Amino acid sequence: MDQPVTNPLPDVADDAAFAARTLDWVGMERIALPLKLADGQGGTIQVPAWADVSVNLGKPEVRGIHMSRLYLRVQDAFAGEAVTAAGMRRILEDLVESQRGLSTAARIVLRYGHLLRRPALQSANSGWKNYPVELEAKLVDVRFSLQIALSVEYSSTCPASAALSRQANADRFLAEFSGSGPLAPASVAEWLASERGMAATPHAQRSRADLRVTLNAAFDELPLADLVEGIEAALGTPVQTAVKREDEQAFARLNADNLMFCEDAARRVAAVLAADGRVARFDARVSHFESLHAHDAVAHVSG
Repeated sequence: MDQPVTNPLPDVADDAAFAARTLDWVGMERIALPLKLADGQGGTIQVPAWADVSVNLGKPEVRGIHMSRLYLRVQDAFAGEAVTAAGMRRILEDLVESQRGLSTAARIVLRYGHLLRRPALQSANSGWKNYPVELEAKLVDVRFSLQIALSVEYSSTCPASAALSRQANADRFLAEFSGSGPLAPASVAEWLASERGMAATPHAQRSRADLRVTLNAAFDELPLADLVEGIEAALGTPVQTAVKREDEQAFARLNADNLMFCEDAARRVAAVLAADGRVARFDARVSHFESLHAHDAVAHVSG
């Protein structure tokens, strides 16, 4: 029996009735996919992510790219291995190759929450902490570049507010005990531990450091965990996960030891990034979401 004749599916991308022009980037945004990431402890963790993928269209006489090829190749590319700089470059090369001579450049942006398990300050507890991350990789005329955008939350206690609070506490102490004779240390300690012993408290607020770093091409592994460790150690008061009373007290002590204006925080962040040999360039912004007033205090630094 004769097989029925089927006509080929139409492809209007070959229609030449359009204004000829090259395009910088064309592709898709917010493609859902899972990513495998190094967990900072020698293993991997899988997280949901969203990918933007695009290529240039370098031939003005061609109407459109092979967009479905980008989608399918990105879906397959991240299925089997953890994300690395070398892996990102291979994927970009494959995306350029998929366009059959139409493209010389490719770009991928990955957005996800990087999960790291963080120990409590004093107790034996721990918890997962989410760090918003954006990876942007480009391959333009065989030149590869990779940027990491990362956010780290911390607490900031105002030095001016702390000084004013100390003065208020001292004034109350003098008001209550200026006419007294010698005081036993135990009596002073008891008074300090009472509600009367705290006339004022400094204001503190949740704060955030937003970083964008360009990595040197010589390094393959993504230094996300190391960047987090360095920034949190420099700021001294990272936002916590599991907290018992002893952890909360330890956190209060850390805040007292790390009083900082936004200018101080920006300089601490810059010192960490400038000393990291994997970082070719950085831009950072710190934001202190003030509890004293309705506007925020911010500082920018680059290097």
